Amino acid sequence: CCDLTRDLQAKINRARDQLLVFLAYPGQVEPTNNGSERLLRPAVVQRKVTNGYRAMWAAEGEAAIRTVVDTARITGSSPFSTVLKTIGA
Repeated sequence: CCDLTRDLQAKINRARDQLLVFLAYPGQVEPTNNGSERLLRPAVVQRKVTNGYRAMWAAEGEAAIRTVVDTARITGSSPFSTVLKTIGA
């Protein structure tokens, strides 16, 4: 019990300056990771439906496309046109 408590205290002390960042930047930093979880959900569903990727290049390609599309959405651009610009078509 005491070792677990000491380990937890040490982790909290190491991350102290990162724990309540959302209070220092209200409206700019979310207090939860729900946004990140929502962005990951389509990739998790894809992995479960297809039983994962057999080739690393396929997984990396999927991640790259999702990154471009999500960045386009954040900046207010069209995801489709951004993908076309990215691949140089």
